[in-house]
Amino acid sequence: MNDITNRKDIELMVDTFYGSVREDDLLGPIFNRVIRNNWPKHLDTMYRFWQTVLLHEFAYKGSPFVPHRKLPVEAHHFERWIYHFNSSMDENFAGKIAEEAKLRAQKMAEMFMYKLNTNSNKKRNT
Repeated sequence: MNDITNRKDIELMVDTFYGSVREDDLLGPIFNRVIRNNWPKHLDTMYRFWQTVLLHEFAYKGSPFVPHRKLPVEAHHFERWIYHFNSSMDENFAGKIAEEAKLRAQKMAEMFMYKLNTNSNKKRNT
């Protein structure tokens, strides 16, 4: 198995991951309800995001958290998300960049959970 080295690898990574997410009983309904018929646009955004993060080719601009801040998700959703991400990575890639992708995804999930909890607590206290 090879490591992630180019945009084609990023596309395989993202397509495999979101293919499993879309079929998941817990995550699929959330993603499909929010994204609806805009999957090509969403996937392209994810290609550009991971291309920027992993290959240092600056193709993505924006804040990855903003589109997620109002989603009805909790810790168990992120645990399932990480499971699918890591499984998709392990099925297709091995190497330093693949491991970096898993680490970045884990850190992103932790940061999103923290921000969602912080925002939720602010709403309850106002």
